[in-house]
Amino acid sequence: MRPLRIGVNALYLIPGGVGGTEIYLHQLLRALAEVDARNEYFVFTNRETGPDLVPAQPNFHAMPQPVRARFRSARIVWEQTLLPLAATRLGLDVLLNPGFTAPLYCPCAAVTVFHDMQHKRHPEHFRWFDLPFWRVLLFASAHRATVLLADSDATRADVLRYYRLPPARVRVVRLGVDPVFFGLRRAPEKLLLTVSTLHPHKGLDALLQAFAQFRRERPNFRLVVAGLRGFHAEALEKLRADLGLADAVEFTGWIPRAQLYDLYARAWAFLYPSTFEGFGMPVVEALAAGIPTGCSNIEPLAAMAGEAALQFEPANVEAICSAMVRLVADEALRARLSTAGPARAAAFSWSATAHATLDAIQEAVGQDSSPAAGVHAGPLGKESAAR
Repeated sequence: MRPLRIGVNALYLIPGGVGGTEIYLHQLLRALAEVDARNEYFVFTNRETGPDLVPAQPNFHAMPQPVRARFRSARIVWEQTLLPLAATRLGLDVLLNPGFTAPLYCPCAAVTVFHDMQHKRHPEHFRWFDLPFWRVLLFASAHRATVLLADSDATRADVLRYYRLPPARVRVVRLGVDPVFFGLRRAPEKLLLTVSTLHPHKGLDALLQAFAQFRRERPNFRLVVAGLRGFHAEALEKLRADLGLADAVEFTGWIPRAQLYDLYARAWAFLYPSTFEGFGMPVVEALAAGIPTGCSNIEPLAAMAGEAALQFEPANVEAICSAMVRLVADEALRARLSTAGPARAAAFSWSATAHATLDAIQEAVGQDSSPAAGVHAGPLGKESAAR
């Protein structure tokens, strides 16, 4: 097989402004650079993109574009017009679109990644002026894709349900976990940790209410919520004040990775009360770090965590408070989860994500003749079949 010329559409990336998809893109490119020295990669970046996105490997090339992702309309126009022209000029074989949207008219194959289908499952959580963008561009991008990648079986099922795509075109490629988390030196403090964007669907209202109950008996604990300030930030700050938790709950905003690692190292327990997820990377990170973890019993979190986390019903304040108490006080449970977490998280690897993504790219350009094309054995050993 000849080497491929692979474009990577990173025009959507706003450092500190797009949540987990930023981590995903950094980790994916790093892993691709480690497993693939043969194909040529052309990474299209914007004016905001940091200097460390494109791996320093001879087969990776930065292609800076004079457009700002914060000006969404300008970015969309650029993506739909000038990006296809650049793909033509470079003679690309395929364009990888890791952030939902893709050029609708492009001279090459397209592999597009959908991290979730929240705009269809929970449109009430979107601003009214954002929904038309999500509905029109994501629908078109999904149908334009030669191969569409979903982060989980749950997201794949949503894509097939709402977009009626041929099942063989949609495959699951699960995300990985940063190896750093396995080697953190744990020094637990009286700190409960949640890593989450401050969006309505993350279940943080119930988390704060549960923590207020929990803290009546354990006032020496505090709660840290680390993540991007989202649409729900002001409401959560008001709720924090109304509950008298101003000195006990911290919203850090988006923080550097080193600071995030430090929080994981110091956390006594980890809570993830989300009501909807496409994958749930922070849960896998907490498991890898060996933190006693509690998470919502929704998919895909329930299948990912299995018995390595204490599961509870999201939005149920009493259930979340009970989980907090058990994670803090039940030493047998804490010991079991601390051991089970890293073992469970070991099944998730960015190297596996990179290999599966490369398989999809080769399939999209007709280089994959395997009879198993369209089937990806996930990190837990369960096949996600294209059928």
